[in-house]
Amino acid sequence: MAGRPLIGVSTYLESGARWGVWELEAALLPAGYPRLVQRAGGLAVMLPPDAPEHAAAAVARLDGLVIAGGPDVEPSRYGAAPGPRTGPPDRARDAWELALIEAAWARGVPLLGICRGMQLLNVALGGTLVQHLDGHAGGPGVFGRHPVRPVPGTRYAAVVPEETSVPAYHHQAVDRLGAGLVASAHAADGTVEAVELPSGPWVLGVQWHPEMGEDVRVVRALVEAAAAARAGGAPGRAGLTPA
Repeated sequence: MAGRPLIGVSTYLESGARWGVWELEAALLPAGYPRLVQRAGGLAVMLPPDAPEHAAAAVARLDGLVIAGGPDVEPSRYGAAPGPRTGPPDRARDAWELALIEAAWARGVPLLGICRGMQLLNVALGGTLVQHLDGHAGGPGVFGRHPVRPVPGTRYAAVVPEETSVPAYHHQAVDRLGAGLVASAHAADGTVEAVELPSGPWVLGVQWHPEMGEDVRVVRALVEAAAAARAGGAPGRAGLTPA
C-alpha cells in the first residue's frame, strides 16, 4: 500500500474568526488535531459542516475519520430537555457529524470520536448523556488533567494498557451506553472515559483531548486500522445504524 492513510477530521464553522486584518466566518480546527494525525503517520483533511446527504461521498474518499471535540450535543438528539448548564445547540454540525458517523459505519471506515465526538458516537447508537459534571476541566479555556484507567481486555487497553494522565476539558459525559458499545476506560470518579465497539470495524471514542498531549498511541491505532482497512477493502458493518 502506497501513501499515508487519509484521515478526515470534522471541524467547527464559526462566524467571527479573526486573523491579521480579517474577521470573517471560517471553518476552524485547533492545530493539535492535524498535527497529531501527522505525527501518528496519517494525512489530515478538514471536513467542515456540509449537507448531511454529502457525508457518504466524503467518507468514501477517506481511510479513517475523526469526529472532533466542540459544543454540547443537542439534548433532543437523546430525548432530553436542555439542562441549565447545557450550551446552545449547533444543529448543522450535529446533523453533519451524525451523517459522517453513519457513513463510516456503513463502509467500515475506522472511526475515532474525541470528547464531543465520543458523546455523539454514544448518542448515535441510542445512548444518553450526563448534561453537567464538575472536575473535568481546568477552568474556562484551560485544560485540566486527570488519570484514566483502561478496562482490561478492551481494544483501548490493548493500545494503552496502563493508567495514564490525560488532558481534559468537558462538562458532559456518557450516561447510558448506546447499543453495542462497551466502556473501555474510566476516571477515578467512575466517569466513562472511553467507549468502543468490541468487534467489527475499528470504532473508539475517548472523552479527553489527545491532541493536547504528547501520547500519539490512540491516533496511531486509528491510522494503523485505516491502513489495514484500506488494504483489505474495509467491509461494511451490516445492521449497525445510528438511532
